Amino acid sequence: MPRTILVVDDNQNMLQVMRMTLEEADHQVLTAKSGEAALAFLDHADLDVILSDLKMPGMSGEAFIALARQQRPDVPVIVVTAYGSIRSAIQCIKSGANDYLTKPFEPEELQFAVQSALRLRDLTQENSRLQAVIQGAQPYRRLVGKSPVMVRLQEQIAQVAPYRSNVLITGESGTGKEAVARTIHEEGPRSDQPWVPINCSAIPYDLMESELFGHVRGAFTGAIRNRMGSLEQADGGTLFLDEIGDLDIGLQVKLLRVLQEREFSPVGGKMVQKVDVRIIAATHHDLKQQVKQGLFREDLMYRLDVYPIRVPPLREREGDVNLLANAFLAQLRAEMDKGVHCFEPAALALMDRYPWPGNVRELHNAVERSLLSCKGSVMTVADLPHRLIDHPVAEKRADPLSLTSLAGEDLESWLEQAERRLIRDALDKSQGVQAQAARLLGISDRSMWHRLKKLGIQVSRMAQQKTV
Repeated sequence: MPRTILVVDDNQNMLQVMRMTLEEADHQVLTAKSGEAALAFLDHADLDVILSDLKMPGMSGEAFIALARQQRPDVPVIVVTAYGSIRSAIQCIKSGANDYLTKPFEPEELQFAVQSALRLRDLTQENSRLQAVIQGAQPYRRLVGKSPVMVRLQEQIAQVAPYRSNVLITGESGTGKEAVARTIHEEGPRSDQPWVPINCSAIPYDLMESELFGHVRGAFTGAIRNRMGSLEQADGGTLFLDEIGDLDIGLQVKLLRVLQEREFSPVGGKMVQKVDVRIIAATHHDLKQQVKQGLFREDLMYRLDVYPIRVPPLREREGDVNLLANAFLAQLRAEMDKGVHCFEPAALALMDRYPWPGNVRELHNAVERSLLSCKGSVMTVADLPHRLIDHPVAEKRADPLSLTSLAGEDLESWLEQAERRLIRDALDKSQGVQAQAARLLGISDRSMWHRLKKLGIQVSRMAQQKTV
């Protein structure tokens, strides 16, 4: 692959020799006869290596190299100097140059020095890319969001993380239940102990028992050696049981014993093993409904549901879509090495209007697909998936304040109905707690009281109706 090399030397013959030698190695060569002229090349996006003479009229090599290191710290610099100026070359290396060549030199020496500098350049770029991946992944792994429901979720995590109590996480598919579970583990005292996730819906029944409890040699056909199960692997740490609602009813009995006695026996084994493990379970099912249908044991549900946490769907997280989209963009552009810096405002507005039935997982997928489509440095509406652009709800909500939305009503009546709907919705979400509803609406408690009085909304009646 051709690389771009900048050669700076006031000697035309030396400049020509170095250019020809490097072009023979298939490099693209930029040449300058002075430090002043070379400054114009420092903005070259694909610049890979700089070779500069020390003794030049006008701007000295030392001054040019200092500026080059300041403006392009990512580009290695090789000092080219006569034998009598080695002391100056060493001083340049102390100031940031990466290597030096003494004149006269063989073509092979020049090519070797450049190849070494290119390897350094590649390692530096790879290190920067990996650092960006790590930093970009962190916002995704932690819980990104400033909406009231996410603030409440983070408060719940802080409350339960320090203890070993079992936690049951509920929420729609794609809301980030595993991310919540992982955060609980990482913020608790077991963070340096094993984290073992297992998906109860992804493993067939005949393998699930062995997956959980392990087995001894000869327990069944194909059991040619002892196998450690997930429970034993998680000893001292956390076992995350994703989609616990899909666990077979027969295995639920055995899991209940673990929760009650903190012990288990491997499949085919008689020895009882003690285990110290925190259980965090998650499901998108309504376990109470499954209990009524005989699909889930009630005693197991209560053992798991010591501290319930509901992860809100994305449509309830006002203002979080743009935060998440930008966090995913930072993560994915580093992983995919794409030069996309941001979303255009119209694209962010469209994503904010979309209802996201697949929740955070769907948003991550949409950003990744958009990044693959984007050819510029800014993500536009045209880069977004068609399901977002063509969605009828997104189109309907695109202009909620249009004249057609009045539907024959006068403005005052329309505003009063809109205000009434918003207040009732806030009261529903806060279960009738006026102060909490006021916070959801972004108004003061006093303003909330005046609005309730003006609109004739009886909070106590609403609360009574909800309890009937």
